[in-house]
Amino acid sequence: MKQIALLAALLISGQALAAENIEGNWKTQSGETATIASCGSAFCVTLKTGKHAGKQIGRMSGSGNEYSGEITDPANDKTYSGSGSVSGNSLKMKGCVLKVLCKSQTWTRL
Repeated sequence: MKQIALLAALLISGQALAAENIEGNWKTQSGETATIASCGSAFCVTLKTGKHAGKQIGRMSGSGNEYSGEITDPANDKTYSGSGSVSGNSLKMKGCVLKVLCKSQTWTRL
């Protein structure tokens, strides 16, 4: 009986320590929906709703909770160095010019 309880505790703690994957459907800070999916060796960010639906706005590489790559502002088609950090059902997206001037948004997993 003790072995079963120990095994169950190890399985539960292992799941809690597992890294959060960036793939999935996300609600952006502006209320649009975006999908992040594997595309080759990276993850592509594509808007699914809103004025720019269907437009790929990012490409990131990484694993676990931390990702980096490029983010494009769909309103002006300018591309910035970007990063994404997953924490539970939140994704903090950050885009920077010269790694000094940065803007961040927090997205929510759907």
